[in-house]
Amino acid sequence: MQLYCESLTEYKRLQTREVKIGDLLLGNPGGHRGHPIRVQTMTTTDTMDTLATVEQSIRCIEAGSELIRITAPSKRDAENLLNIKNELSRRGYNTPIVADIHFTPNAAEIAARIVEKVRVNPGNYIDKKKFEIIEYTDAEYREEIDRIRERFTPLIKICKEYGTAMRIGTNHGSLSDRIMSRYGDTPMGMVESAMEFLRIAREEKYHQVVLSMKSSNPQVMVHAYRLLVKTMAEEFAECYPLHLGVTEAGDGEDGRIKSAAGIGTLLEDGLGDTIRVSLTEDPELEIPVCKAIVSRYEGRESSVENHDSNVIKIPYSPFEYSRRETFAINNIGGKHVPIVIADLSKIEKIKRDDLKHIGYTNDGVTDKWNISDLAADYIFCNQELSFSLPGMLNGILYNSAWISAANKEKYFPILDVEQYLDNNSPKSPKVNFVMVDCFSKEYAQPPLSILFEKLKNDQTAVVCLGSTDKNAVQTIRRMFVELQNNGVSNPAIIICDNSDEDMSKSLIHYSVETGALLLDGFCDGICLRHHFMNKKIATDFRFMNAIAFGILQATRTRISKTEYISCPSCGRTLFDLQETTAKIRSVTNHLKGVKIAIMGCIVNGPGEMADADFGYVGSGPGKITLYRGKEIIKRNVNSEIAVEELINLLKENGAWVEQ
Repeated sequence: MQLYCESLTEYKRLQTREVKIGDLLLGNPGGHRGHPIRVQTMTTTDTMDTLATVEQSIRCIEAGSELIRITAPSKRDAENLLNIKNELSRRGYNTPIVADIHFTPNAAEIAARIVEKVRVNPGNYIDKKKFEIIEYTDAEYREEIDRIRERFTPLIKICKEYGTAMRIGTNHGSLSDRIMSRYGDTPMGMVESAMEFLRIAREEKYHQVVLSMKSSNPQVMVHAYRLLVKTMAEEFAECYPLHLGVTEAGDGEDGRIKSAAGIGTLLEDGLGDTIRVSLTEDPELEIPVCKAIVSRYEGRESSVENHDSNVIKIPYSPFEYSRRETFAINNIGGKHVPIVIADLSKIEKIKRDDLKHIGYTNDGVTDKWNISDLAADYIFCNQELSFSLPGMLNGILYNSAWISAANKEKYFPILDVEQYLDNNSPKSPKVNFVMVDCFSKEYAQPPLSILFEKLKNDQTAVVCLGSTDKNAVQTIRRMFVELQNNGVSNPAIIICDNSDEDMSKSLIHYSVETGALLLDGFCDGICLRHHFMNKKIATDFRFMNAIAFGILQATRTRISKTEYISCPSCGRTLFDLQETTAKIRSVTNHLKGVKIAIMGCIVNGPGEMADADFGYVGSGPGKITLYRGKEIIKRNVNSEIAVEELINLLKENGAWVEQ
């Protein structure tokens, strides 16, 4: 195994142990049965409301969920899982049930005798979290591990006796004080938190284990899963199945983009045996998103020859975020944030009004431009426009159109490799975009060594990387590796093409293919192109522009709007999460760069918020607790005035601006 996956340059699923969850088999993708990636969700009803939970479970099952997770925060909730299971069975549904346990070992031991799988969070299942820093000697630390073993072993024995599977589910925001004291708030801390429990399970010869490393930050999530696989492989010479998910992803486009970027990055690596997309929406709406992500990998085999990852020298760390070092050309590369290129080349004659869809609104009276936070940096068009471009916007033209353009200060050419290498082909003295189709079999291109040598000596060349291969992430990543290993420091843009007429599927495609490369720190900009986009429908261009900025926001590479860390709700939620999220979003969505967490209960409260700036957390029926970071500022605020109090908190801390 190379580092953390079977291959960095071709798609190949990681071989994991097989786990049985009721009649469902998980993992072991390389076995003779070749188990697919499973999809699942979690109910949002009160677990004590048997009928509501059963009916919501059925809606999820009929949408395609292969496992149903139900919260069991107390012994009574755990006991009621039997009534839920029996009623589902009576109606003809035998989908495995997963009991979600956070704080209560007794509830886990009850649930393990009833349902097919239990999920425990090692950060708070036995350890405590009071946000205290405690210095442990090695002896004291070992004593704490012994205490965990004593408390955790009874659950393992019950699971073995009843044939119950288990997920050891670490969450970035709920690492225990003990883990935080030694490892900090890091992917390594997340991994060690799970490994402590996994080692105990292995000592008891219990192997029906699935693991997860969830975070609301896709960078942290991706690095933690990769590090977990590396750690298991080195310590055990085998890996257990992985449950993938970005926790508290939010709702709407943003929730889907963040989930697809995080989950898709790992699936592209071949990691992941089951996924859950955590949206602040009804749980059955999560399943189509799960299925759209998973469908990318059904029957996929690499079509790239001679790309054995074992022969590649990896010039970057896949376990921590570090942006590829480049020199700056204009506003691209160097210390600049990644740019967005809007593709309007399908519009025959672009008018001023068309630019409003990519963030530029013209005042017809004064002819001045209003520029939004989601304003594209470059526009790709088929000819020079008949009016002057807004001050911040530059144009990109095919070489033939650029040669005849009058304004070569604001317009720059895009060249194929042959045009670029041709010394007689006209070029801009400022910026030249060089289109490279990575390892394409369709187009014969000159040897890379010739291209690399010229690029290294050219302070005007921006590399544009695309791929016609179905494994585009792997082929483009391979090209980035080649660039780094050959000392090419030119900035590089990802050109991502799609032709799916379903724009919701296109969103998944773009989020995975560009998100994966952004999370590895490779990219200085993105351009999303759609071959069948209806040029008469303005919302398509606006949608594509929003997706581009959403991907940069989700990968934490360019912050252009407010970020909401919103839990998906469950039976513990103490207020209407969807309605409250919408209300908070409506009054705060102009606060660029502010991260606001909206959590349904104290279980998903200060811990799960992880790196949020402010938090709005349910603390009791009709009561809200407000946080600044992880510090409680106001307790038990009446929900009727809680949003107003949140605004006051933002104002008091200099985070509020008037619209």
